Amino acid sequence: MLAAFYALENWTINEYTLTPGDATPVAPLVKITGVATNAHPDTIMLADVYLEQLTALTWITSHFQSHVQYVPGDELVEPGEPTSELDAQGYLEMRDAKQAAEVEAFRTLGWRVPASATGAIVNGVVDPSPAWTASLHVGDEVVGVDGTAVDSSCQLVSALHDLAPGTVVHLRVQRVHISSSGTLTWRAVSNVDVTTAALPSDVGGAGCLGITGRDRSWIGVSLEDGLDYGLPATVSIDTADIGGPSAGLAMTLTLINELSAGSLTGHQVVAATGTIDTSGDVGQVGGVAEKTVAVQRAGARYFLVPRAEAGVARAAASPGLTVLGVNTLAQALSDLHSLGGATLRRLRAPS
Repeated sequence: MLAAFYALENWTINEYTLTPGDATPVAPLVKITGVATNAHPDTIMLADVYLEQLTALTWITSHFQSHVQYVPGDELVEPGEPTSELDAQGYLEMRDAKQAAEVEAFRTLGWRVPASATGAIVNGVVDPSPAWTASLHVGDEVVGVDGTAVDSSCQLVSALHDLAPGTVVHLRVQRVHISSSGTLTWRAVSNVDVTTAALPSDVGGAGCLGITGRDRSWIGVSLEDGLDYGLPATVSIDTADIGGPSAGLAMTLTLINELSAGSLTGHQVVAATGTIDTSGDVGQVGGVAEKTVAVQRAGARYFLVPRAEAGVARAAASPGLTVLGVNTLAQALSDLHSLGGATLRRLRAPS
């Protein structure tokens, strides 16, 4: 009997569960230095979910739990990408969400936040592929190829586009280090040689402006632009052990509240989920039903969610929780104002 239990417990399967996680007030996680801030008593919560790979045993026991969503592992990654990179992808997405939240908060309040390009960051690696063979991983940033500086993903794609398959390219890479709690730091530049392969028939192009025709060479990575922003202050947000981009909206609203004179929420208990980008757009996220359960358990009265997922949240909500669907940060601020939130008034004019 014990042997059977042990076998079931250690037999992992390519399926995951999403269950309600925590609804966490964001303000205690935030530290801003260099500009005036206001310590509001307001509560704006981020919501997360627990993502767990199933074993044969937990697959059985999970069917006795409520609020469980089953997700095949292949749906959590792009085709060909290993699930072993899931944690790194989640932590990179959180880092990007924090960066976008900081930029949008300051820009919304009138600050100019300049951006500078830093390289091409790997956000996905196919296994097998030339990149995987060369031990490139999610979070590594390519800053040069064959002696030429690289400051964007399309610049790297352009450099590889016309090369014959089998060409050895010499990359300059800042390897990422991801701590056990999800903090990303980049090491000094090192050299990585990658031998290109022919573009697989089922893989499309990168869609970069000015690059036409199919790529001749392929190394098996997806990329995003590395950017550095000149913020007018130093901001840190402690999101230890939380991955993914879905806290973007909640973090942005909290930062705006910290930098404003009045109560953004009208002292209502508010939760939010949704990605944020530096154009102020709110994007869809996963696990909205489970997040709705989490924020309701935590006592939220209002829950801001991406508009396309508002129906899912409303179906999961019980009386006492009002779901508000938004597509942009501006819509979220307007909805909060209609609930009694103050008109935005920054504490100090931008210099």
